[in-house]
Amino acid sequence: MPLDPQVQDFLNMYNQYQMPVMDSIDPKMIRSMERSSALQQSNPQTDIYRVEDRNIPLADRQITVRLYTPTDAEVHPALIFYHGGGWVLGSLDSHDELCRKLARAAECVVISVDYRLAPEHPFPAAVWDAYDSLHYIAEHAEEYGIDAKRIAVSGDSAGGNLAAVACIIARDKSGPEICYQLLFYPSMGNATDTPSYRENSQGYLLTADMMNWFRKCYFKQPEDENHPYASPVLSGDLSGLPPALIMTAEYDPLRDSGAEYARRLTEEGVEAEYICYDGMIHGFVTMGQLDRAQEAITLSAERLKHVYLNE
Repeated sequence: MPLDPQVQDFLNMYNQYQMPVMDSIDPKMIRSMERSSALQQSNPQTDIYRVEDRNIPLADRQITVRLYTPTDAEVHPALIFYHGGGWVLGSLDSHDELCRKLARAAECVVISVDYRLAPEHPFPAAVWDAYDSLHYIAEHAEEYGIDAKRIAVSGDSAGGNLAAVACIIARDKSGPEICYQLLFYPSMGNATDTPSYRENSQGYLLTADMMNWFRKCYFKQPEDENHPYASPVLSGDLSGLPPALIMTAEYDPLRDSGAEYARRLTEEGVEAEYICYDGMIHGFVTMGQLDRAQEAITLSAERLKHVYLNE
C-alpha cells in the first residue's frame, strides 16, 4: 500500500535536508545533536509513577540503566529494553518516551539499558552489555522490585538485535529465564539482496548508506557480521527460545530479515507472531505523532500483559 499520509508528511520535511556523505560523519557530532534534541524535548508527555537511573556494578565496568515504574506496587513484571541507533547512536534519553508508554500500557517496570556504543566499543561490547545487564537484573530482581519469573526483553532496530541475541545467550547459558521477546523492526541479518533492502534503500529514513556506515562502525572485522550474535538469523539453532512478537514496517530495508527470523523461529518450534505495518517506515514506533505508533504500542502491551498473567 502507499505510504501512510502521516509518514509521507514527515518524509516530505525530512527529505528536504541534504544529508552529508555518511563516511564523513563523526558519531560524536551526531550524539551531541541527539542530546540537544532530547534536552529540547525534555518534558515527557507520558506521566509515570517513578523514573530513576541506577548503575549496575560489574567486575570490569558499570552499566547505567533507567527504571520506569508504573505504580506503587511492591513487585511488577519487567521488560528489559535496548534502544536502537545502529549500535552507534541512541541513548536512554532518545527512547525515554517509548519506555514510559510501554511501562504504563503494559503495567510493568521497564528497565532501559545504556549499553556501550561503537566505534569506541565495537562488536561484541554491546552484546555483552545486553546480556550481562539482563543477568544482573534477574539475579537482583528484589532490589529492582520485579518478579524474576516474569522478565521479558525488547528493543527497536539495533536494540531489537541485542534483545534477540540476549535470548540466545541466555538459552545457551541456561539463564536467566526470559518469558517473551518483543522486537520492533529488528536488525536480524546482514543480507543486502532481499526485496525490502533493494526497494527501500533510499528515501525512507533508514537508507542503505546509513546501514553501511553503522556496520563499519560496529564491526572491526567483516567476518564479524556473520556471527550469530551479530546476525541472529544466521544462527544454526533457534529452538528453545522465548515466544516472540516481531514487528516490521513495509517501507524498511530491514523488513525481510525480520520476517525471515520470525519464519525461522516458527519452523524451529518457537511461538512467534509476525506483524508488518503497512505504510510505515523504520523507526515508526518512536514517532509519537503517528497514529499507528500508538496502535503498535497498545498491541505490544496487550501481548505482554497476557504473557505476564500466564507466567
